[in-house]
Amino acid sequence: MSTIKLFRYPLSGHSHRVENFLSILGLDAKIITVDLAKGEHKTPSFLKKNVFGQVPVLEDGPITLADSNAILIYLASKYDSKRQWLPLGAEEAAEVQRFLSVAAGEIAHGPAAARLVTVFGASLDAEAAIRSAHALLQTLETHLQGRDWLAGEHATIADIADYTYIAHAPEGNVLLDDYPNIRAWLARVEALPGFCPMQATASDLTT
Repeated sequence: MSTIKLFRYPLSGHSHRVENFLSILGLDAKIITVDLAKGEHKTPSFLKKNVFGQVPVLEDGPITLADSNAILIYLASKYDSKRQWLPLGAEEAAEVQRFLSVAAGEIAHGPAAARLVTVFGASLDAEAAIRSAHALLQTLETHLQGRDWLAGEHATIADIADYTYIAHAPEGNVLLDDYPNIRAWLARVEALPGFCPMQATASDLTT
């Protein structure tokens, strides 16, 4: 088996999606930190891996992939022989894709954007991001009523993709106190065998 390499930044929620899923799948991977503060993601050598200059990037032998959701699909398709994480059925697969779109859309513009302001000092409208985050959380709270997982009867990559920025939403001043169904879902994700947490704050980089 080829050596898997993950180029990531420790506080990137997109990176954590992949790092967490690698761990859950029990795959050995060499984790390589890309120093965003020093602009390593914009160097010519890194841009050859991802023309958009973003983490994460996965290398699996001769294959190089970018975009966290695309990488999740690749890993689930290649390394999950039971196809639990990315079901083959048309309806089930579409439901998973629905929540991958949520990860790239509503989550990116809501809790992820709010966290970018506080953790990375991004010049974004924090209040607008917080409002968008709570609108999303209210929708997901309703969706999770009577359900354990976002898509289907068991955990899928939809849960992996949506987990990180929602779990870390309080870092962007988006509190989860009013969302018991979401908090219970987060706990179920964290109880998955192999789950690995993301560093909570920038101060953890020095510990």
